[in-house]
Amino acid sequence: MKATLLYPNGKEKALTLSYDDGVDTDIDFIELLEKYNIKCTFNINSGLFAPEGARLAEGQIHFRLPESKIKEIYSNELCEVATHGYTHPFLEKIPTAQCMLEILKDRQALEKLFGKIIRGHAYPFGTYNDKVIEILKDAGIVYARTVNSQLNFGLPENWLKWHPTCHHAAPELMELAEKFIGGNVGGGDGWLFYLWGHTYEFRGDNNWDVIVKFFEKVAGKDNVWYATNIEVYDYIEAYRKLVYSADADMIYNPTDTDVWVRYNEEKICVPAGKTIHI
Repeated sequence: MKATLLYPNGKEKALTLSYDDGVDTDIDFIELLEKYNIKCTFNINSGLFAPEGARLAEGQIHFRLPESKIKEIYSNELCEVATHGYTHPFLEKIPTAQCMLEILKDRQALEKLFGKIIRGHAYPFGTYNDKVIEILKDAGIVYARTVNSQLNFGLPENWLKWHPTCHHAAPELMELAEKFIGGNVGGGDGWLFYLWGHTYEFRGDNNWDVIVKFFEKVAGKDNVWYATNIEVYDYIEAYRKLVYSADADMIYNPTDTDVWVRYNEEKICVPAGKTIHI
């Protein structure tokens, strides 16, 4: 019998967020992340940074942040930065070489700005095709978020078609949050709640209370792992690389990440680089 997935320290559930475009309302959003100790991935178009000193113009509900502010606000342990296309194009509608440049230039600029390796992506406008997926692979991107809500807590089958649980404007949001917190995982893999959106929508719709109520419902739970997209990817990939003996009575962990599993109702840690008997 194969052991099922648990998250770090034996937690049964995980929450990850993804918000797009690198805009001024992210500043207020990050203050909420800090208040509730929740992590988020921010998908940024590095070719669209605003001029230094940019401010909200009359009639606008948001503005893109300048480079200095981008570095300041996202250099936060609760934040991951990922690519979103250098200039936010429809990637599937442009020539192959241009598509590759859009992804690579964005990745290069963000890596230079933050001094970190960038491996994530969110599709501009949520659109893509097989060509775009192959280009992402060639460009070293390991996961890419779509906008196709699944309304469940399942794990991604294809990281480059990572479908979220829902958008924060989904009518089912709080029903899903209640189920996520109060529901019983049972004997299957641990649950994953993936929320996405744009923070400027809260200002435009005058409904910051939506995300506050959600955070109040899901934050601070002992059985929930709060993680960025790349942390979720790395951990689940480590779980999927576990090696079982022929009799399934031993598990070898070839990665550098401790992996937690459930086996016969028992929570077990498989240490990095070790073999355990079960």
